[in-house]
Amino acid sequence: MSVLTSRRGFLKGAAASTAAVLVIGVAPSGAMAAGSAADTTMLNPFVKIAADGTVTAIVKHFEKGQGPATGLTTLIAEELGVSMDAIHYEFAPSNPKLYNNTAFGPIQGTGGSTAMFNSFQQYRKAGAAAREVLLQAASHAWDVPVAQLKLEDGVISGAGNKAPIGEFVAAASTLTAPEEPRLKDPSEFKLIGNANVRRKDTPPKINGTAMYAMDMQLDNQMVVVIKRPTRRGGTVASFDDSAAKDVKGFIRAATLPNKAGVAVYAENTWAALQAREALDVTFDNAAAERRSSEDVYKELMAAVNTAPEYNLTKNDQAEIAGAIEKADKVVEETFYFPLLAHAPMEPLTCTIEATEDGGVILHDGAQMPTSPHAALAQIFQLPMEKVQIKTMFAGGSFGRRATPTVDYQVEAALAFVMTDRTRPVKLVWSREDDITGGYYRPAFAHKVRVGLDADGNIVGWDHRVAGQSISKGTPFEAFSVHDGVDHLSVEGVTPTPYSIPGMFAGLTDIKPATTVLWWRSVGHTHTAYVMESMMDAAAVAAGRDPVEFRLAHLAGDTADQKRLTGVLKLAAEKAGWGNAENGRAQGVAVHKSFGSYVAEVVEISGDTENGVKIEKVTCAVDCGIPVNPDVIKAQMEGGIGYGLGHAMRDEITLEDGEVIQQNFPDYEPLRIGDIGEIETHIVLSTEAPTGVGEPGTPPSAPALANAIAAKGPRVTELPMNKAGVTFA
Repeated sequence: MSVLTSRRGFLKGAAASTAAVLVIGVAPSGAMAAGSAADTTMLNPFVKIAADGTVTAIVKHFEKGQGPATGLTTLIAEELGVSMDAIHYEFAPSNPKLYNNTAFGPIQGTGGSTAMFNSFQQYRKAGAAAREVLLQAASHAWDVPVAQLKLEDGVISGAGNKAPIGEFVAAASTLTAPEEPRLKDPSEFKLIGNANVRRKDTPPKINGTAMYAMDMQLDNQMVVVIKRPTRRGGTVASFDDSAAKDVKGFIRAATLPNKAGVAVYAENTWAALQAREALDVTFDNAAAERRSSEDVYKELMAAVNTAPEYNLTKNDQAEIAGAIEKADKVVEETFYFPLLAHAPMEPLTCTIEATEDGGVILHDGAQMPTSPHAALAQIFQLPMEKVQIKTMFAGGSFGRRATPTVDYQVEAALAFVMTDRTRPVKLVWSREDDITGGYYRPAFAHKVRVGLDADGNIVGWDHRVAGQSISKGTPFEAFSVHDGVDHLSVEGVTPTPYSIPGMFAGLTDIKPATTVLWWRSVGHTHTAYVMESMMDAAAVAAGRDPVEFRLAHLAGDTADQKRLTGVLKLAAEKAGWGNAENGRAQGVAVHKSFGSYVAEVVEISGDTENGVKIEKVTCAVDCGIPVNPDVIKAQMEGGIGYGLGHAMRDEITLEDGEVIQQNFPDYEPLRIGDIGEIETHIVLSTEAPTGVGEPGTPPSAPALANAIAAKGPRVTELPMNKAGVTFA
């Protein structure tokens, strides 16, 4: 077998053969590269072309439903010149040198809505490089200038010649591709921006061939479940498995080396769960968390009513407070946001097996492969090359599968370490394990005072935030904590695209009562709610239309203001702003997150006493070049539903440090009957593409809250049902 190889980012020739496989990618230096099966350590390959012309895209971002298996494949297919039906995909192995997320640094991972943002040029260049060496090979074979040839639908033609690309793979593998191949002009696009391009992962999910981590069933595997402490900080003191031994299929129980739980081994999942129920475990809770949700609430409310720990805007708070006091009108509100679980449809699970050469393979819906890769290498005392991560489909994540502690993968590894390693070990979390698992969207409080002049313009904005830092004390601290401030706590407040003279923003951290984690749209989940609720309240106090009021404060010349203005006007126009049917009310919100701009108008009927019904959500999104409009629409719909459902009725509550909620009956996701039509409008743009997985979530809840406030109370503490709002 022969393929192209590179060591310095340039394509080198290798001996051609009829079994050649062309592997093209972008080297870490940015130059185009290709590599052989025997020498790929310096490469970052994204596309393979087999001798029979089969094209495979190597997808470096895991697929949890957000669409990279389609989006990244589209980029290669577009530039290479093949149809979507003719290109396949496979998930990349764990190798941060080759497949790092350029937005994260030397880390391979998916998150922050960065998949398309950091891969757009990489994957286009990979497809274009493959196209150019194939055209060169055909040019040599036919003695025809490259300029007279074209590659379309997997066929090279020109000057009376025509042949499929498979005929030129071997010859192409001897050629040198350009460092900067010619990329297609947008006017040439057939697939990028095509609303008829359908998802590549839909057919296998429909016909059942898609393999999720929960589907793993290796020969002779054992299933492990963990009996964990019910309070953060608890450890195992002792256990008695006498009753568990009566469960058919039970194998053994053992305390994990870190004392974070008791591993229960069984022949199948049911036996493992039943044996765990029969287990009698004594936990040491001397250092465990004992605070209740009420305790956390009081701490946060006290924090936003005192001087903030950190001054985020560097403005003088006293001076701004004085300006607000002198204002013609003052609007003041205090907000509270509870802990929230991620609750993906597929609970956490992964499987570990030994390899014949003494290594291990982790089968996992791996959101951040670099982290479990390093953790397993340390636990098993193996070199990194002896640890393999096989990424599978994941049934949702919303951030839960990427933790600083690599929690569930470490559990699986520790459970495997305690065996003779002759049998694979599959770790399974139940739904109850997941809801009570200890990783949540942090609780936050905000207190905001806004001063308005006689014309209804903002003259001062005092904004205090108190919450639980996600990054402090974790390996991610260097990424998001600067000068003591975890910017994940305040993103969306500062900087703000609104032209607000005299803005003060401050932050106070409190100790988390649970382990906290990013949750779909991270800090924007609460900051957008507060900013957009306060802009609405200020508009009402000023006697001005909420859309007009926002536009007036977005009237500057910055790109953010112009693009937010664009989506706000579009959403208002498409929603028929101000012309709701009799008895209905509308609310609006607009927000930038993860580089994308989203405006939403929620139209409701009914009232808070007799039941609010969400009749329609109109969404406008500007995410740069819309690579896959169908995927963008789906992500907006999913993000809207996720944000609305949690704001309507979800919270995680603690009593004596223990989580009360267990499963969907008491942590209920949005149901299809909860919401009417969702209409999404995508702004056509030539800007670089940005994220769509998360930006639909932040504006959804405040738009709903503003619609409710248009004919009833302004909801400032979530969930809404706890504040007295009923839903039809």
